[in-house]
Amino acid sequence: MFDALKVKNECVAWIREFFEKNGPSCNAVVGISGGKDSSIVAALCVEALGKDRVIGVLMPQGEQHDIDMAYMLVDHLGIKHYEVNIKDAVDAVLNHMPKELSITDQTRMNLPARIRMSTLYAVSQSVNGRVANTCNMSEDWVGYSTRYGDAAGDFSPVSHITVTEMKEIGYLLGLPKALVDKTPIDGLCGKTDEENLGFTYAELDVYIRTGVIADERKKEIIDKKHEANLFKLQLMPSFEYEG
Repeated sequence: MFDALKVKNECVAWIREFFEKNGPSCNAVVGISGGKDSSIVAALCVEALGKDRVIGVLMPQGEQHDIDMAYMLVDHLGIKHYEVNIKDAVDAVLNHMPKELSITDQTRMNLPARIRMSTLYAVSQSVNGRVANTCNMSEDWVGYSTRYGDAAGDFSPVSHITVTEMKEIGYLLGLPKALVDKTPIDGLCGKTDEENLGFTYAELDVYIRTGVIADERKKEIIDKKHEANLFKLQLMPSFEYEG
């Protein structure tokens, strides 16, 4: 049985310990999308460090239809925040790609995430910060993150917590229900995460924790995605040379 209060308290203590060891005077810098993950991570950091040491960074790409949700979060927590629109940066990279190079859909999908992470580090280094990774276990399990994009960061409070468990913690933290229950959408094709994945997070979370899933086809999809994306969770392979 998942004990949300116990896990929340342990996570808060872990964040405090991380900062005591890796920057006692540093601030937590969190990319704020308006979804549950960034909302919960920001709230955990506020409980651990106090709102004066948490800085939110909103990074729309042009017009963001749900940016009001991101502002709802920073206003609710009372944290300092900055908005940095990344559209010009994304467009500049794409427009300066060699003409003979065929830009793939995957390139277009992942570039904004990587520019957002560069932006977070630019802000972080300007405010004496440490960048929070906001990925949860469910997304990491099936590779639903961008390497060196949202999968990066200096500390990762929730990477071993599933979506279902995250929601329980979000309610416990007193976050607005609209943020905790917000349907995750990839922001690219208009589909929800679950439509893109081919299964629900509820099904995935039960499978992760128990190994049980009724639909064999969905089990096959999950296993295939997990195996194909394990490299994202591992350190970069390096040639070992002992001179």
